[in-house]
Amino acid sequence: MKTIITVTCDARRPLADGTIPLVVKLTKNNKRKYLRTGITLKPNHWDFVKNKPKPNCPNREYIEAIITEKLKEYQQQVLEFQSIARDYSLTTLVEKVENPIKRITVEDYLKTIISNLINEKKIGNAEHYKALFNSLLQFSKLNIIFSDIDVAYLNRYETYLRSRGNKDNTISIKMRTLRATYNKAIKEKAVKKDYYPFDDYNVSKLKESTPKRSITKEDIQKIISLDVKTISKRPQSLLQFSKDLFLFSYLGCGINMIDIAYLKKSNIVSNRVVYKRHKTGKQISFLLQPYALEIIQRYQDPDRDYIFPILDDSIHPTPEQQFRRVKKITFVANKNLKKIGESINLSIPLTTYVARHSYATVLKRSGVNIAIISETLGHSDLKTTQIYLDSFENSQIDEAMKNLL
Repeated sequence: MKTIITVTCDARRPLADGTIPLVVKLTKNNKRKYLRTGITLKPNHWDFVKNKPKPNCPNREYIEAIITEKLKEYQQQVLEFQSIARDYSLTTLVEKVENPIKRITVEDYLKTIISNLINEKKIGNAEHYKALFNSLLQFSKLNIIFSDIDVAYLNRYETYLRSRGNKDNTISIKMRTLRATYNKAIKEKAVKKDYYPFDDYNVSKLKESTPKRSITKEDIQKIISLDVKTISKRPQSLLQFSKDLFLFSYLGCGINMIDIAYLKKSNIVSNRVVYKRHKTGKQISFLLQPYALEIIQRYQDPDRDYIFPILDDSIHPTPEQQFRRVKKITFVANKNLKKIGESINLSIPLTTYVARHSYATVLKRSGVNIAIISETLGHSDLKTTQIYLDSFENSQIDEAMKNLL
């Protein structure tokens, strides 16, 4: 049904000073909605027959300009709804007009996200958005608005990524980051939800089956028993350190490398490690197993606040430097872990990430409730996982972790 839009004075609701409000009057499906403009007039200054200010009305030209602008805004929004064949209520119409979309380019919006993440010291996440930004910049100009990113654009971008030799998992990461960007833009009213292209472009089609990344409890025992001196005649400190990082992660609820790097002495309370995950900010607490305690004691240094010799605030003062330092140590550790895995004939390359998956898999095979361990499986729905973890008492987790060795 047609929407009737007028701007008039509402004489039914005079104010205390005797003036009457200028309102936008909307009518559709026999329903009416009145929206005040913030302007009030004396009744003798309004022509109720011609529905406009009288010649003697103060600020008449200004009021007429307001009326013209309001009529234009609502009429244009109605036309936009009609162009996409979308039904709407008067409430929706008012919301769209009175809370307009901010016009911002994709380039500027991505730059803002990256800047905010860096300020929040979420450097790893910022790197994902930087990678997307640089990739999109190479693909096409970024001085576009979000409504320009439609299904055809996404298909062209996917084709471009494939032409550059990217595999499905790499493309999936880019597309999921772009989808997250679009969702943020909708939430912050940088684009209307009507233009959302990811309902018709299926990101999940890009997901490849994850290769096996876990080893058995027996393999863990082999790593513990391994004397790294049998692998190489060179100085063994890095091999031993890599082995210890792997086992500490396995015994520490699958704690990842960046959280290991940031652990300080203050994070140990009554033989428990209590810390906030770098990625999500959620608090994690676990009881230190005897072997994990041995590892910590091996690297104790009274002059260092950090538990492990990875970060040094005097050398790595900025979040970016700290991120790159952890990345470098992880790279070195993975090279050494590969040698360790080969020395005990593992069927898969040993990496720090294998420790996380092995922790989860061993506990799952031991019959532990998956809600306790699913956080370490790399699920995308981390909020749900954290809610599950928050519902368990420490005693339940401590009991469950007895199955690790």
